[in-house]
Amino acid sequence: MATLFWLQTGACGGDSLAILSAESPSVEQLFSSHGVELLWHPSLSHHAMRHHDELIERIVSGRQSLDILCVEGSIVTAPRGTGLYDSYQGRAKMEIARELAVRAGVVVAMGTCAAFGGVHAATPNPGDCIGLQFDRAQPGGLFAPDWRSQRGLPVINVAGCPAHPHAMTQTLAWLAAGLPLKLDELNRPLTHFSTVVHQGCTRNEYHEYDIEDHQPGGRACLFFNLGCQGPLTRAVCNSDLWNGVSSKTRAGVPCFGCTSPDFPRDNDLFRTEKIGEVPLRLPLGVERPRYMAYKNLARAAAPQRVRDKEMEP
Repeated sequence: MATLFWLQTGACGGDSLAILSAESPSVEQLFSSHGVELLWHPSLSHHAMRHHDELIERIVSGRQSLDILCVEGSIVTAPRGTGLYDSYQGRAKMEIARELAVRAGVVVAMGTCAAFGGVHAATPNPGDCIGLQFDRAQPGGLFAPDWRSQRGLPVINVAGCPAHPHAMTQTLAWLAAGLPLKLDELNRPLTHFSTVVHQGCTRNEYHEYDIEDHQPGGRACLFFNLGCQGPLTRAVCNSDLWNGVSSKTRAGVPCFGCTSPDFPRDNDLFRTEKIGEVPLRLPLGVERPRYMAYKNLARAAAPQRVRDKEMEP
C-alpha cells in the first residue's frame, strides 16, 4: 500500500471538491483497488486533529512512511518570508510542507495554486504566494529547481483550477503502482497535458472557418474576440468531459487557461489581446504569417450554414 497525506495550504479546497466527482478511478476505487492508504485528508478524514498532529510528527521523525504527499493551495510566504499569514498552531504551513516533502517518496501539487502560485499569486499578490517548485512560469518556488523527492522526482504538477478529477485520481493510481510517469517541461504528467483544450471542442468548425462570436452566448468560436485560451492550453477538458457531460467551451464560456503557469492573466479574461485584428498569442505550434493567410482564405470558403452559426442537423 502507498501511504498518502493531503495537506491544504493557501486557502484552497477546490481540488478536494473536484476529485469527489472522479469516476475512472473514483476516490473510493483509489483507496479500495489501487493500493492507496489515506493517512489524512482535511475533509475526508474523521479523526480528531490530534491524530493529524501525531501523523505529522511521526512522518517528520521517520516513524511513519509517506509515499505520496499531495499539497493543495498556494504557498504563502508573507510577511517577509515567514509564511505566517498561513499558519497552523503558530507554525507556517510552508514549513510543514517543506518538512513533509523531505520524507515523501513523491510530492504532487494538486491544482495550479500549488503548482505555480495560481489565483493567490496574481497581481498584486499580497501574500507573496508561490508554487511548490515554480513561481508562476519561473522554475523555483518553495523548492529549488533541482530539488527531488525520495524517489528522485521533481514536484509533479497536476495543474488546473481546479484540477481535472481524472488527472488527479489517475496520476495517484499511477504513482501508487510505482510506474514511471513522463512529465512535460512544467513537470505536468504528459498523460493529461499533451493535448490542448481546443481538441474536442464543439466549436472547432467555426474556428477553422474563422467564424467568431463577439458576445458570450453564441455558438461560434470564442478565440479571436472573447479571450478563449483553448488553442493554447494543455488539458483534457474537451476530450474527457467534466462529470462526463460538459466543459467550459461546451457551456459557452471561454477557456481561461487555468492549467497554465500564468493563470490568471492580468488582463480581462473575456477579451482577446490584439494588435489591430491579429491576436497577440496564436495557437500552439502555429506560425503567424501562415495562420493569418489561412484564416483569410478559410473565412471566404465558409459554408452558409457556418456563416449563419447553425448546428449540424
